[in-house]
Amino acid sequence: MTATLLDGRATAQQIQTEIKDKVAAFTDATGTTPTLAAVLVGEDPASAVYVRNKERACRKVGINSQLHRLNSDTTTSQLVDLVQQLNEDPAVSGILVQLPLPGQIDDLQVLDLIDPIKDVDAFHPTNVGLLSQGRPQFLPCTPHGVLQVLHRYDISISGKTSVIIGRSDIVGKPLAMLMGAKDSHLGPDLCNSTVTVCHSRTPDLPSITKQADVLVAAIGRPKYVTADMVKPGAVVVDVGINRTDDGLVGDVDFEPVREVASHITPVPGGVGPLTVTMLLENTLTAARLQKQVGVASP
Repeated sequence: MTATLLDGRATAQQIQTEIKDKVAAFTDATGTTPTLAAVLVGEDPASAVYVRNKERACRKVGINSQLHRLNSDTTTSQLVDLVQQLNEDPAVSGILVQLPLPGQIDDLQVLDLIDPIKDVDAFHPTNVGLLSQGRPQFLPCTPHGVLQVLHRYDISISGKTSVIIGRSDIVGKPLAMLMGAKDSHLGPDLCNSTVTVCHSRTPDLPSITKQADVLVAAIGRPKYVTADMVKPGAVVVDVGINRTDDGLVGDVDFEPVREVASHITPVPGGVGPLTVTMLLENTLTAARLQKQVGVASP
């Protein structure tokens, strides 16, 4: 068996075409163009690449973008002042503070300050709480991207056993809530899974991963998931992006696992492009919400 490739780039292009049409309709109806403000602190090369990708994607779908660059010695107070300015700017629909931030900055203080209605990364406690109650204002970008690629390839998780390796606030925890929810905006096939979240202290991890109909790797360790950890015919989604001497690799040992799985996402070209695309979707959603509550561009 050689697994079917779940092409994140092609899926992202398809969704971006849909978003472009929705952005054009929104702009025509309201006279307002959604605007994403990204904040980049320091010179981290990976962060700079991510931000450039987001700017490029914004242009493709007709969303305005702003980039606010700050020096690596920026203080928490200085970053807080900028975020507050963006909160109060009616022309800004969504705010993205690129992580990781330099060590001297209090991440939580900054992220908690972002207005929940402009929190397009869905990191604010208000948005996390709404997600946990099954009534999200925004869907976290990477977890939403995982569900979208499954949806676009007609893969159902309902009634299936899903295992997520990684318990981060960005991927593991919110994805577990979405996969195990009673309802999904993508339909009944993209929820009602029985979900197990594993992590670095899970004993005998392979015994758990081999039970998974859907296995999601989001642990941040290159080629960590090997073929003997995968149930034959499982769907394998690799969220990891690891820079090694051999280039970019995921958390999954791709070639051997591809011979065991039924479907698999590559790295690069899998979940990554969908994460950026879901950010665009959230920016449009934010613009719509702000119109409803009277926060509009001048």
